[in-house]
Amino acid sequence: MGLVVREVLELPIFNTSTVKAGEVCVDESKIEWVSVMEAPVENFVRKNEFVLTTGIGCKNDPEALTTFVQDVVQSGASVLAFATGRYIYDLPESILTIASEAKLIILDIPWEVRFGDIVAMIMGKITADKQDEREQAEIVRQQLVNCVLSDKGLQDIAQVLYKHVQLSVCLTDQYLFIRGSQFFSEQWLEPFQSGLEGQRIIDQDDQLVVAHPVYYLLEAYHIENQIIYRLPIINNHKTQGYLFVHATTTSQLSWFVMNVLEHALTACALYFVKENAIELTEVRLKDNFILQLAKQKKTLDSKLIAKADLLGYDLMRDYVCLVGDIHYQGSIKQYENDRPENSSLQSQNYAIQKEITYAGKLFEVKTMTTFDDGNVITFLEAPADHYMEIANQFLDKVERRLSALLKGIVMSWGIAAPSQEKTPFYSSYQKAKIALDIGIEREGHGTRTLYEDTKVDRLLMTFAQQPDVYRVVQQTLNDLLVYDQKRQTDLVHTFEVYSQFKGNVSQTARALNLHRQSLLHRLKNIETLTNLSLDNADDSFLLELSVRLWKLKQLNTRERDQ
Repeated sequence: MGLVVREVLELPIFNTSTVKAGEVCVDESKIEWVSVMEAPVENFVRKNEFVLTTGIGCKNDPEALTTFVQDVVQSGASVLAFATGRYIYDLPESILTIASEAKLIILDIPWEVRFGDIVAMIMGKITADKQDEREQAEIVRQQLVNCVLSDKGLQDIAQVLYKHVQLSVCLTDQYLFIRGSQFFSEQWLEPFQSGLEGQRIIDQDDQLVVAHPVYYLLEAYHIENQIIYRLPIINNHKTQGYLFVHATTTSQLSWFVMNVLEHALTACALYFVKENAIELTEVRLKDNFILQLAKQKKTLDSKLIAKADLLGYDLMRDYVCLVGDIHYQGSIKQYENDRPENSSLQSQNYAIQKEITYAGKLFEVKTMTTFDDGNVITFLEAPADHYMEIANQFLDKVERRLSALLKGIVMSWGIAAPSQEKTPFYSSYQKAKIALDIGIEREGHGTRTLYEDTKVDRLLMTFAQQPDVYRVVQQTLNDLLVYDQKRQTDLVHTFEVYSQFKGNVSQTARALNLHRQSLLHRLKNIETLTNLSLDNADDSFLLELSVRLWKLKQLNTRERDQ
């Protein structure tokens, strides 16, 4: 594309004109503008220009004429046309030699041919050519957009792009993973993937390229003695990917090529919008399916198995259920790495899900993950005979990577073995959730609790449901609980730590960071409020049992409310 000198010289107005130098270039040199110029040239002439002159400033001055021609050569003009017959009659051979060596076309125009007519005809030719370019660019735009609308991929866009610009091209996502390319070496991408910081390569004389809006997004890099141009694919003010182009010179980036690249960026942005929407829909479908699987009593029948298969899940495998509680020590640091901007998941959840998926691939096991009310629910493929080994190795990897991404995060886990019941996923989720809550109540955050290891707690939880039993608990702890609430103290916790250290005052004081006398004062208050003696084995047992039953009752009430 683009108007070449021969097409201009074929205009009728040049029938009486003669090419004096640079004739070999008439099929290559392009015309993009026309102007009338006399000395001095300075910076008034730009690249690929058709320059008309009378030479009035160089009359009878060969040195001035030489300087004038050299300045036009320096500007990058394609044609220098002299109107001979008044100020200049014969063009010196020295001038023609300079022009020929510089590939500047010298044209001799009879004096009687008017510059106004020449300018009008050339501008008409340029306008017609630009119109052809615009029409061709519009055809390309439609082809590129149709690639997206007809469910074709970025590779198809790359093929259409190469067909019209004849330059090696590559399309990547935001992580520089190649999604489509044509005759583009992967080695040219390696410096970018390593974090290359390059610089623009600007041809200051290439005014046409500079004038195009896309130019201001264009970055150029020297890679392996090649010039690689990069354009960001932007959607909603976020970079979704990149368009790479290999060109040997900036002259290859014509107005038409820049137009096509602009249309390609639009098509690619549209493609990523569509891809993100599909991905988001898929994520939501999967998320809802797994959540229903965990929280609803769904029988494992052929219908459920078929639905799971459509989402890429295999329910016929054995799955251990892991329910995790997300807790932070100090302030929450949000996950700041690149992520799909259109995702409905919070950045924190995206980070956790990403690491769970990564660990699943690392251990070559299937995973299904969703989130519910601050908890992460994961079904992890693991055989029933050694599920704990796999679960612990899996969680070790997840927590190690999460601790580096989310500063201050503390994960607590409840773990339930693969279930053989009719509603296996609901059953294992309920067990894992109970194990998680008991573990946090018993030992605080940062624990892993196996459902099988909560037999005593579950027995006590059942025991606590008996009205007569709970009346005894209330009678025993009522004054103590009221005192804690009024005085904003924590005598119940003090007793728990005291019991944990089997009545050892020194160890309890160190654990609570209290002076020995302060601890003894608290223990005396506990005895007074409960009317029990901590030195009496039966009284101490009753108080410990009452505290555990009360806490389990509170836990069971919260579970029922949820």
